[in-house]
Amino acid sequence: MSRKRQQPLDERPAMPDARGMSRLILFNKPFNVLTQFTGEGRTLAEFITVPGVYAAGRLDKDSEGLLLLTDDGRLQARIADPKFKLEKTYLVQVEGVPTPEALERLRRGVELNDGPTRPAKAEMIEPPELWPRDPPVRFRKSVPDSWLSLTISEGRNRQVRRMTAAVGFPTLRLVRWRIGEWTLDGLGPGDWRETGPKRR
Repeated sequence: MSRKRQQPLDERPAMPDARGMSRLILFNKPFNVLTQFTGEGRTLAEFITVPGVYAAGRLDKDSEGLLLLTDDGRLQARIADPKFKLEKTYLVQVEGVPTPEALERLRRGVELNDGPTRPAKAEMIEPPELWPRDPPVRFRKSVPDSWLSLTISEGRNRQVRRMTAAVGFPTLRLVRWRIGEWTLDGLGPGDWRETGPKRR
């Protein structure tokens, strides 16, 4: 398995394993895979055989992209707890072409049924070079689609989908590209690599 140089996440030392360091795995979760090791349907156990690690945060079954797994509880909290405001960037295919007003609403924060969201970074982008989704996205021939880059610092249930729907542009495909300093760069769907927080 290929490795990249370690990148910083937290100022505090992580709890070491037998090798003297915590384990951190970057995984490109395919569509229709649960972010757990047991359950009905496809799970993480189909792809990752490293013992003792668990997902740091969620990624919906119908979403794709970067999932971090670790064996360190404090590191898991640092990644998943909204109070740390760790930014997450999503590539979002939406139905329709968002207006400047819709993008500005996303940037200011959107009112959802569980309260307003924090301000986000939102911009239109060219269609990214991604792997084909299996199964393919269903399109309406009479309605165009477009892509957004959306960066948030929260982790509410289905937040990105609810945000785009709230401004009138439903999400068709959702790929998490970045969490903090880590990205999907070089990882195909179902692939993973091990890295770790930089020592201070």
